Parts: sequence; C-alpha cells; structure tokens
Amino acid sequence: FQMDTTQESYLDLFPLDAIVYLTPDSENVLEDIDPNKVYVLGGLVDESIHKKLTLQRAQEQSLQTARLPIREYMVKSVNTKNYHSETLAINQVFDVLSTYYETRSWRAALKAGVSSGKGYVLPD
Repeated sequence: FQMDTTQESYLDLFPLDAIVYLTPDSENVLEDIDPNKVYVLGGLVDESIHKKLTLQRAQEQSLQTARLPIREYMVKSVNTKNYHSETLAINQVFDVLSTYYETRSWRAALKAGVSSGKGYVLPD
C-alpha cells in the first residue's frame, strides 16, 4: 500500500460526502469498501476506552460513519473475564480492511484482524 502523510486535515483534502469515519459506536455497518470513498480510522492514543468519542467527533464534522461488521459475523466467546469489545487498535482495523479488500470476505478479514482477546470468535 502506498501511504502519504500530511499535516493537512482530511476535511480540507476530501469532499465531506466522500469521507466515512470508522468508529465502533456507529449504527451503520460497513458492508463493502467503496473505492470512491475515503475511510478515516477513528483512533485514540489512550490506555482507556472513551465511549462514543470518535462517533461524536464524526457527527460534529457532519461525516458519514460506519463500524466493522463484527457482531454480524462473529459471536461472543466464553471467557473468564466476560470481556467483549468491538474496539480495535488502528493496526487491527487496517488489517481487517486490507484483508477484506484483497479477499472480499468479511470472515477472512475479521479472522485476520480481531484477536481472540477481544472476546469474539468466528462461529464454526
């Protein structure tokens, strides 16, 4: 993948209707990747999870939002901590998206990017 970095905001670089802000708090499920869209990985550098912060940021910027289809393809696993989280690190989201783009399979993509420590597994 080719990657460019800039100090400019994505809001200044792309039309608002082309931007999709990915956040685990969105009600919209990402069903497919549109090559005409720009996907922003909503991330925080923090040790704790701030509920709905990325969703709030996207709404303040009047952006479309979507979430990965974790609950549509995966099931909660039984674990001693009863821990289940759809919040992924930026590199995990990138792994999911790039695997989906290559395979067109959400099952393969989620298997590649969602670690078992998140409390979700693919059903047999």
